Amino acid sequence: MRRHKIAAIPADGIGPEVINAGLEVLEALSASASNIAFDVTSFDWGTDYYKGHGEMMPTDGLRQLKPFDAIFFGAVGAPDVPDEITLWGLRLAICQGLDQYANVRPMRSLPGISSPLRGKEPGALDWVIVRENSEGEYAGQGGRTHRGMPEEVATEVAIFTRVGITRIIRYAFRVAQSRARKLLTVVTKSNAQRHGMVLWDEIAAEVAQEFPDVTWDKMLVDAMTARMVLRPESLDTIVATNLHADILSDLAAALAGSLGVAPTANIDPERRFPSMFEPIHGSAFDIARKGIANPVATFLTACQMLDHLGEADAAARLMKAVEEVCAAGVMTPDVGGTATTREVTDAVIGVICGSNLKATSVGRNKQ
Repeated sequence: MRRHKIAAIPADGIGPEVINAGLEVLEALSASASNIAFDVTSFDWGTDYYKGHGEMMPTDGLRQLKPFDAIFFGAVGAPDVPDEITLWGLRLAICQGLDQYANVRPMRSLPGISSPLRGKEPGALDWVIVRENSEGEYAGQGGRTHRGMPEEVATEVAIFTRVGITRIIRYAFRVAQSRARKLLTVVTKSNAQRHGMVLWDEIAAEVAQEFPDVTWDKMLVDAMTARMVLRPESLDTIVATNLHADILSDLAAALAGSLGVAPTANIDPERRFPSMFEPIHGSAFDIARKGIANPVATFLTACQMLDHLGEADAAARLMKAVEEVCAAGVMTPDVGGTATTREVTDAVIGVICGSNLKATSVGRNKQ
């Protein structure tokens, strides 16, 4: 029996709904395969914790997380707490504190979910976006002076280090090398940002020498947005800075059909610390507690977590179940269906446990 220790942090908004759905699916996988088990410990950190304690997580939060094999994270943010408090107090505190420097966002079109890329053949969108997750534009360096005065000044300093750039580009080349097409696109803005971005370009060319079997090219970030829309089939693995990849991955999610189907992983490739797995859709307070949050992104995030834990067979079973449920039209309203979170979750669990999905028409897309 292989047991994996999971720290669950549901946090805010729809986070508890989708994380609970994800944990149910993991339990179904465990029940149907006698060789794996998950020991889950839940942490009540987030904006409610902040309102009671003045901090998003305890001061020893990182110490509490370090013994776990992985972290399953919901979403952070609330309308009545400033975003810079929620983000820096929890999600970024974990990512930077545990040096999860590779943010990995696989994005592909799913059966049954329509994409704005109409006219493109199925499978045209099948990408992995690798985002530098520890420095760059989100390094947290800068400040404000003369607050409230006409001459007020705010600076936001992007930090690009040779170590940080080299390790994320090398990681991206390894991801590209592991995929069938062995194709990597390096995204910068080196025509206008002539210091940090030029260093990115130079290091990419240096690291490329280590991977002669990988074909690579480079794009300016603005041109990249057009390429993603007009020539999605020309892309495979993409690497970019913290800010650029953050924006491009949201575009990719929209092209795949919805933020509700977009997973992500915050990885420490050296495995010194636990990595953290989260859907990218955010806390979505406008639909919280309505029972319609799309759990698919969380299920696909669980696939990434399972792969990271060495459970490739379980990850493949879960992916197959999600694809089958989507193909049958059992989907939430954000992707054109009528199903609830509960119904999608039950359908995925049913497929995992061997039920006949075609026996029910609950929540199917009416198109």
